[in-house]
Amino acid sequence: MLVTTLNWKQRTTTNQVQGQRPTRNCQRLCFKFGLDPPRRIISCATHEGNGLSLLNQRLAVFAEPANEKLTRIFKGLEKESLRVTPEGTLAQTPHPRTLGSAMTHPSITTDFSEALLEFITPPTESSQQMLDDLDRVQRFTYQQLENEHLWVASMPCMLNDDAQIPVGRYGSSNPGKMKTIYRLGLGERYGRSMQTIAGIHYNFSLGDDFWSFWHARENNNESLQAYKNRRYFDLIRNFRRNFWLLLYLFGASPAVCRSFVKHREHDLQPVEGDAHSMHKPFATSLRMGNLGYQSGAQDSLVVCYNNLDSYLSTLCGAITQPHPDYVANGLKDEHGNYKQLNTSLLQIENEFYSTIRPKRTARSGETALGALNDRGIEYIEVRCIDLNPYEPLGINLQQVEFLDVFLLHCLLSDSPETDNVQYRNAQENQRRMVNLGRDPKTRLLSASGELSILQWGNALLDDMARVADILDRSYDSRRYSEAVEAQRIKLTHPELTPSARILADMNAHGETFFRFAMNQSLKHSQAYIERPLSDDELLAMQREAEASLQRVAELDAEPQVDFEDYLRAYYAQYTCCQ
Repeated sequence: MLVTTLNWKQRTTTNQVQGQRPTRNCQRLCFKFGLDPPRRIISCATHEGNGLSLLNQRLAVFAEPANEKLTRIFKGLEKESLRVTPEGTLAQTPHPRTLGSAMTHPSITTDFSEALLEFITPPTESSQQMLDDLDRVQRFTYQQLENEHLWVASMPCMLNDDAQIPVGRYGSSNPGKMKTIYRLGLGERYGRSMQTIAGIHYNFSLGDDFWSFWHARENNNESLQAYKNRRYFDLIRNFRRNFWLLLYLFGASPAVCRSFVKHREHDLQPVEGDAHSMHKPFATSLRMGNLGYQSGAQDSLVVCYNNLDSYLSTLCGAITQPHPDYVANGLKDEHGNYKQLNTSLLQIENEFYSTIRPKRTARSGETALGALNDRGIEYIEVRCIDLNPYEPLGINLQQVEFLDVFLLHCLLSDSPETDNVQYRNAQENQRRMVNLGRDPKTRLLSASGELSILQWGNALLDDMARVADILDRSYDSRRYSEAVEAQRIKLTHPELTPSARILADMNAHGETFFRFAMNQSLKHSQAYIERPLSDDELLAMQREAEASLQRVAELDAEPQVDFEDYLRAYYAQYTCCQ
């Protein structure tokens, strides 16, 4: 057993590149798809700070039999899907009452629009249980929809004008009013069409045994929660350095319906022979580019991820300081109705369009940043995952297991603090990956200079393979290692990525993007209709929906303070974070 305390600030300067034989699993996958296996796998310490030595030390500790069960991961999903008509247009109907209240239901709510459903699974240690929970909610939803379907793609269906995109409604209570006005503000600032883009958020945390073990091993004077905060920010910084790999492997939005960009400036190209679809030939995830959750106004905002205090201070400033464009737009309309919650750069912290967030479950009336400030980080929310239109759930088990390996690798690897230049480099890598990710000539910015996707990707996967081995021992399986190797082949064969498959299928069948996504939606819809819930499951979910309607009725019936006073008290909470 190792008895020396690890030096968590240790840095190494080794930059080795070596040839390795492809693994048997990688060779087997190549044979399955009729592809040539890579001749060698490049392994190099290319990420900033080069934490190979430190990663090896940490993994060596986990390899000890007494410690291999410490890596228990808890996870949950938040999945968005548009409701659409049989013609593939956005549903204009209110949120179905049979699904319960979007304000109070624990598993079924809405995001921006009445038509944008959001399904939430409770935290669990079992990846399969998490997917089963999502499956059960979707089966219930399909049983309640009347002549409507769930749109399976991240980029939306056929859209009309913004005015025909209904904003979510949450009742007459002050919290319900605030949720609706926030969405009205998003529509004013960015347009409502952008808010119809859907995705998956993956929530990730590690158990108390993990944190207590490493906190004791480091033997410092921090509280356990302060230690967790610091280490979760280590994870976040490494995620921002490396999440381009997730866009490459799982990006599934290379094209859009022309209706989405009809009133917007863009540099997309028509799909050959198809005047109704726009795309970029090497795009991976247009959802994560300037057509999606990006904001020109937020370009000036550099959020510091070096520690919790700096993170809170930056975002609180963006929420409390007026922004000229939004001041000019006005807080209320000529009738005295709110158009937005405030005139600052951000109405609330959720408006900051980040790829990853530190999170703490907020109490009633509490701000998300206030919860973080008072009680520290509880879990991490990954926000860059596209819906996979080939999967009924939008995601599958192997992808979840890869995400676990990826995030644990980000946590265990050395993670130097970053500056503004490195912050911008991560944004530039995101831009290149979104638009040119499958172009073999694309190179990314690293601490070692510009690197090819193949070189950097294989280096990351080499490191991740060792993390996967630890998880396999912890869960007595081989599925984590297999998840890593299943992705490696995509580096040399980009045609296997979801983004490439979508464009290839559109071309092979002569389909527009709309028709491709509509056909997949109808296919998944039929499969769910053929798998209804059991009577007992259906009754339980109906009761849960009815209980949520009762809760929102009680909330609406409670005496309410003047809304302006409520809003003033809510925003007063942000002063504690500055």
